[in-house]
Amino acid sequence: MLRSLLGGPQSSGGDTSSSVLESKDVLGLAKYMKSKECRKVFVMLGAGVSTAAGIPDFRSPETGLYANLARLNLPYPEAVFSIQFFRQNPHPFYALAKELYPGKYRPTLSHSFVKLLSDKRLLKTCFTQNIDTLERRAGVPDNEVVEAHGSFASHKCIDCKASFSDEDMKRHVDASSIPKCEQCDGLVKPDIVFFGESLPESFFSSISKLHEADLLIVMGTSLVVHPFASLVDRVPDDCVRVLINMEPAGDIGELDNDIVLLGKCDEIVQQLATELGWDDELKEAWAATAESVETQVQPESASATTSGGAAVEDDLEDEVDKLADAVGASLTTDDTTEERAAEPTTSADSHHEKDLLKEKSSSHLVESLDTAQPSDDAHATSADDATKFQVSDTKV
Repeated sequence: MLRSLLGGPQSSGGDTSSSVLESKDVLGLAKYMKSKECRKVFVMLGAGVSTAAGIPDFRSPETGLYANLARLNLPYPEAVFSIQFFRQNPHPFYALAKELYPGKYRPTLSHSFVKLLSDKRLLKTCFTQNIDTLERRAGVPDNEVVEAHGSFASHKCIDCKASFSDEDMKRHVDASSIPKCEQCDGLVKPDIVFFGESLPESFFSSISKLHEADLLIVMGTSLVVHPFASLVDRVPDDCVRVLINMEPAGDIGELDNDIVLLGKCDEIVQQLATELGWDDELKEAWAATAESVETQVQPESASATTSGGAAVEDDLEDEVDKLADAVGASLTTDDTTEERAAEPTTSADSHHEKDLLKEKSSSHLVESLDTAQPSDDAHATSADDATKFQVSDTKV
């Protein structure tokens, strides 16, 4: 464990005598959060938080978008997020971007809970793997959000790095046209980390903040994508670490101050808010997110949760199918686009990337890529370190 390597003691996990927790459940967590010992909270979010909003995760074997993109004439599904392929043919990515662009999906109760943490001056940093900007749309301040794999929040030229306005990007996406840089006529794309690109500087520069954490809440991620997954080892030894997820993840649960809460993120967050006395505030915070939706295309996660109805993910497979069909339709609007999309990449680097991703696919595609952890906050430069998007296989 990284904390042991850094010189801190490591707990065996069996003895709870040194724990600051009265119990390792929602009630014990709530009591700790209400204590004066809990003042600096950090949050890590993965795809499982956003699937409840209706956004598909990208690599689940049957319902993931990669599986459905396979029916399109791409050289390989992950090519849609390859910087080399994007340079040759940006049309598939922008067809997909039109369906996923911010404004179609509503933040979940879990996103609104993070907003409450900020409102109460408990939140220090929210690290997210997701590119959907739902943290921002829930009202979490920009300076408290670190988008480890980039997002649709900003855009720039891939050549000269000149910024491109969100208004212009949205206009191009809505019109199914390819945005070009006004300065050099290069291709423009959202600041989403593609295969072959480095992670944002903001991610590495924010890691050192974790040394002051009193509480780390990890939601909706299976903690196998590095360097993001390594953040759980950057907190102090006495920090309370909480995993809210459908399945166990990483080594959370092995230490005295670890809590594992298995289940749907929104439901557990609701229980926690009730124990904290924040129930009404959480509902109000979520209700306010309705204004962030420009075109509602998916069921609202909290309405399904609060009414006790069927879970949103029951319909997710149908929604992914519709999404893939929409992408396919967008790709065929130009008679030459499918032909371009079907053309294999020609550079040696692109062939190597394709082979690498195929080799890794036996280990669940993107999420299990064997990435190197950053050293002394160094930049990640390999395609593996640039693993991106919502790649958790968990669902809430």
